[in-house]
Amino acid sequence: MMTKMVFSGFGGQGILTLGELVATMVMHKGKQVTWMPSYGIEMRGGTANCGVVVSDGPIGSPFVLSDLDILCAMNMPSVDKFLPRVRPGGLVLVNSSIVTEPIERHDVTIHAIPATQIAIDVGNPKVANMAMLAGFLTHTDFFGLEDVEQVLHQRFGEKYPKLIPLNLEAVKRGM
Repeated sequence: MMTKMVFSGFGGQGILTLGELVATMVMHKGKQVTWMPSYGIEMRGGTANCGVVVSDGPIGSPFVLSDLDILCAMNMPSVDKFLPRVRPGGLVLVNSSIVTEPIERHDVTIHAIPATQIAIDVGNPKVANMAMLAGFLTHTDFFGLEDVEQVLHQRFGEKYPKLIPLNLEAVKRGM
């Protein structure tokens, strides 16, 4: 079975990190994974997205262009760009702190996660991606909270150990 997903938002929202963390956790679960970043030249404030493909077997291409199973959108331009590419029955997670317009699509499951507000509530708007990770964790069965803790320690432990408790708090509040 293959699952295609896109994580998208503004540069500086931690979109690429979010996708990388999901890919790493799924890979630790024994799945085949590809992670393909895409971002504008201006980085912070521009657009950023990454495609993640998860499979039980070999993956022929890392590109995720259509028939998405999961969309994780941190802003309205991401909804506008990628929502039409989500297959009927797919899952859409939106940052409802920023995406305030109603989403008119009745053949997908949509979950609104106030990721930016959760991040502000824990004291740092930069961890909105971790609040969105909580939404992903809550609405999929790819991995659990223990996997998130392990990968955060692996990713940030040596260089940025002070970020781990803040990131974990955002994940826990998002759940």
